Amino acid sequence: MEQTCFFLPHDGVKLSELAQFLGADLADPKHADVMIKSVSPVSRAKAGDLCYVISKRSKDELVTCEASAVLCSSALQSIVPAHVPVLVSKNAHAAFAMAGGLLYPTALQPLTLMSDGSGVSDRAAVDPTAKLESNVAVEPFAAIGAHAEIGEGTRIGAGAIIGPGVKIGRNCSIAAGASVLCALVGNGVIIHNGARIGQDGFGYAPGPRGMIKIVQIGRVILQDNVEVGANTTIDRGTMDDTVIGEGTKIDNLVQIGHNVRIGRHCAIVSQVGIAGSAVIGDGVQIGGHTGIKGHITISDGVQIAAMSGVISDIPAGERYGGIPARPVHDFLREVATVMMRSTGAKKTGEKND
Repeated sequence: MEQTCFFLPHDGVKLSELAQFLGADLADPKHADVMIKSVSPVSRAKAGDLCYVISKRSKDELVTCEASAVLCSSALQSIVPAHVPVLVSKNAHAAFAMAGGLLYPTALQPLTLMSDGSGVSDRAAVDPTAKLESNVAVEPFAAIGAHAEIGEGTRIGAGAIIGPGVKIGRNCSIAAGASVLCALVGNGVIIHNGARIGQDGFGYAPGPRGMIKIVQIGRVILQDNVEVGANTTIDRGTMDDTVIGEGTKIDNLVQIGHNVRIGRHCAIVSQVGIAGSAVIGDGVQIGGHTGIKGHITISDGVQIAAMSGVISDIPAGERYGGIPARPVHDFLREVATVMMRSTGAKKTGEKND
């Protein structure tokens, strides 16, 4: 794949400076002045590129690698050819993420329409009672409601809707087409294209003539450095708040119901559905396409495998998977047993034929 024009290469940083920034060790100091301008996979790396390896499966590709440097752990340093400079890191994956952010800072935020980076478009609708701090950008066709407050350095994308009374902190990115209603948003929050924050939750009471809608008068609170993926929905609370803790990262197409409380530094992958009033602890990781029942508690540090169905509380630090979710060792043992029985039955059938 050719380099696209969407994210231009960096002017360049010396390998010694990059090593210091990453907290990595430059294996051979004679390469200190080598310039790094971009990141690339091993298979198509060229001069000026930094790539990284996390397993020995990259050994054959490294033989012909033309990268200006390879980032890896000390255990993999021996598979890197002598002609390629090496940065050694205890956590190569995290270090490579840091390097990418340094070389492509604009790629860490949703893409924007306005090249100058600030100002309110004359095609945006901003209520006169709204308060915008300095250096706020409001792109065309965005709408900001009465008494909303937007912090310094925040960007409101084209067509985004910021509801009345919403408060958004500093250095946030609200991408094109997103809507933020009935919400308090901290600093450094990223809300991607088409996300829906603060619409009413799914609450109805059965009555003699059908379903009676229950009012949803709570809020959504997004703490500092939360990231919400494209087309994800976070419903406001019924009477209490829906809360997403500091540093939590939510993928695209996730549904979070009313009154859900999610802790700090969680990772929630695409197509997860979390029903109302579930409580998620700190540092929880939830695999894609998982469903979580309402009114249960998933404690700190839990890991849940993809495509699981969680119907009861999970103690801290556990790893669960399957439908219904249970300890992952039990789940994998059951899967292995079923597969063995299936294979055995197939072989028996073939012999009988």
